[in-house]
Amino acid sequence: MQLPVQSQSTLYAEGWEAEAGPEDLLEIARAADRAGFDYLAGCDHVAIPRRLAASMSTVWYDPVATLAFLAAATEHVRLLSHVAIVGLRHPLLTAKQYATLDHLSAGRLILGVGAGHVKEEFEALGVDFRQRGPVLDECLDALRAALGPDEFPEHHGKLYAFEGLGQRPRPAQDRVPVWVGGSSPPAVRRAALKGDGWLPQGDPRDRLPAQIARIRELRERAGVEGPFTVGAIVEPLYVGTPRWEVGRRTLTGGPRELAESLRAYRAMGVHQVQVRFRSRSRGELIDQIAAFGAEVAPEL
Repeated sequence: MQLPVQSQSTLYAEGWEAEAGPEDLLEIARAADRAGFDYLAGCDHVAIPRRLAASMSTVWYDPVATLAFLAAATEHVRLLSHVAIVGLRHPLLTAKQYATLDHLSAGRLILGVGAGHVKEEFEALGVDFRQRGPVLDECLDALRAALGPDEFPEHHGKLYAFEGLGQRPRPAQDRVPVWVGGSSPPAVRRAALKGDGWLPQGDPRDRLPAQIARIRELRERAGVEGPFTVGAIVEPLYVGTPRWEVGRRTLTGGPRELAESLRAYRAMGVHQVQVRFRSRSRGELIDQIAAFGAEVAPEL
């Protein structure tokens, strides 16, 4: 699940999140850890321009700091950046931050990456917004090297070049999984050819089969092998019968009913689903997390 509180876009934030803070994040992360969730995710934006502040808000916790904070309070749940806009930073800097996070969390990092979409953010940091796709492509190659096993990684590209520079600690994992986010044709191609997984951005159920087929086609044509994790962001959920208005798109009902609906994603070729629960308070969200883990997950 994507963590609440740490990003508060009007597209998905609940009303109670505006007054929430670190203690709420800790309790929610611990609840997800106890309930057997696979990962917790945090978003990445450095600064939001005034023109977008009303819809996106300016609340965007730094993902490395947030996930590291929660790593110390959890034991099993993995830690996903969904997504890190790695093109905003030099890949050696990104590698230092996320290698340290993986080391401190005993190998629980999943590095989710994306191209970004806020022009002013790029301009403020001196990065060419129009070239964010090619920049991300090279960042992925550079990060493969910099997050690998070598203490002195090496990369020589058009935008970045480094060798003879040591970085420790190394990641705890032999290979940090890199999942690529986005649903545009370039993003899907990037995920298929350069990623270990795909994080779609809002694709509804009826679009997913064609997107997944495209990924398989691209990988087969290029001869890319190895494990690949297809994800999906499911509709908002509420376990049980809500006594308040949760929205017409929200999936509600008992464990078997919800599980039957979610199993349709597996039939499409999806390997992991990201869930978001409707809630009016931290307590209600924690109850939803616990109910899903205890009652719905076993049905999956």
